[in-house]
Amino acid sequence: MRFAIIGALLGAALATPALAQDGDAAAGEKEFRKCKACHMIQSPSGEDIVKGGKTGPNLFGVVGRPAGSEEGFKYSEALIALKDAGEVWTPEDLAAYMTDPNKFVQEKTGDSSARTKMTFKLNKNQADIAAFLATAGQ
Repeated sequence: MRFAIIGALLGAALATPALAQDGDAAAGEKEFRKCKACHMIQSPSGEDIVKGGKTGPNLFGVVGRPAGSEEGFKYSEALIALKDAGEVWTPEDLAAYMTDPNKFVQEKTGDSSARTKMTFKLNKNQADIAAFLATAGQ
């Protein structure tokens, strides 16, 4: 019995990475074209990784960065609340945010009236874009 429990726990632990399947960064780089109308990826030294708009914040190094913290960008109150709560962007959270930004901040803040400035929603390939963003700030 004890071995069966250990085996079940080990199996679940090994299956977890497969369930949290990482996106494809190469595919995400191509998909990012949907995002660059509003976002750029520019290194702190000024090198353009991906030229894009300035409507949204620079996404260089966004994975691992606190939400709502890009210097010089005026964030919504919802993203400021996420920052104040200690939210740090992970690929999984970025993918969820891209899927439905307002729903994401509402669930994270517990405030059903929370809104972001991002109105664009992605229906597919969010994990790929998040994987690309994880590599774009290295």
